[in-house]
Amino acid sequence: MLVAAAVCPCPPLLVPEVAGGAAHEMDGARAACYDAVAVLAAARPDRLVVVGAAEPAGRGRYPQGATGSFRPFGIDLEVRLGEGPPAGHPLPPSLAVGAWLLERTRWSAAPVEGLGVGEPLPRERCARTGRELAASAERVALLAMGDGSACRTIKAPGYFDERAPAFDADAARALGAADPAGLLALDEELAYELKASGRACWQVLAGAAEGAGLQGRLLYDQAPYGVGYLVASWS
Repeated sequence: MLVAAAVCPCPPLLVPEVAGGAAHEMDGARAACYDAVAVLAAARPDRLVVVGAAEPAGRGRYPQGATGSFRPFGIDLEVRLGEGPPAGHPLPPSLAVGAWLLERTRWSAAPVEGLGVGEPLPRERCARTGRELAASAERVALLAMGDGSACRTIKAPGYFDERAPAFDADAARALGAADPAGLLALDEELAYELKASGRACWQVLAGAAEGAGLQGRLLYDQAPYGVGYLVASWS
């Protein structure tokens, strides 16, 4: 059963060493992520699953101890998903950011594993995957790593799209209200066009949360680089 969840953005810029001199621009998002992870730990789960968007080569399950690297972003920094010897294939960037976040907050509350999901994954498959995760232990927590639209300004990675603010607002409302139906209502095709990497991860969370009766809190909702970054806590 799902007992808690945290939703965090997954840009490598969340890692101060990657952001360099611009690290302070993500201070607010970083602090909100730390708070959301603290709520996960307070729920005393038996198992934590980190769910993140991934390209085809990075999709699938990752055991505790799986490692990731920020060398592709110019920084000689490695992270590990939970404690234990290195295991499995390298983490995709979203899960590497999640692993960094857990290391930074000294996670020790429960065993950890990862799941890389494809951005095109249909909502029905997302929801079914979430239900399976929630049923995998008596007390399950999820950390969903994904971004909103990447089209909020003309300097955004996807340039400006007038539909982006409304999409992000709908996602923010659903995440802040811990509303699984609202997350499942997010349009897959629109999310793809807006380059919203979090859509599939959020819909996995929606499936896991069905019937759990969790309460939500939106901790952060900004677009500092023209990308919607949302942080939410469900407990």
